[in-house]
Amino acid sequence: MPDAKPEIQYDDFAKLDIRIGTVVAAELVPDTDKLIKCTVDFGDYGVRTIVSGIALFKKPEELIAKQLPYIVNLAPRMLRGVESQGMLLAASPEGDGLALLYPEKQVTPGTRLK
Repeated sequence: MPDAKPEIQYDDFAKLDIRIGTVVAAELVPDTDKLIKCTVDFGDYGVRTIVSGIALFKKPEELIAKQLPYIVNLAPRMLRGVESQGMLLAASPEGDGLALLYPEKQVTPGTRLK
């Protein structure tokens, strides 16, 4: 299988906390051409800042009010001076940009993916 990663056990996958968040604000990270800083509402789980390298494919205003899946238990990481508190999950079709993943219907922010 091309680009296949090593097989993992279910327990490894179960460590990931993937939740749906609603983007309430988004802006380009200054002095970058790839990074967008989003403020994401996870309901009872709280509001987080998450930086994603998607600006070549999406404009910040296109993300507002979108519900998207994020890994929320990833250790925080500094990206160009902004602390990112999670990771957006998206598909990257070869040669075709970026595909954001959406729930098929509106869900409560913070809903965990199973």
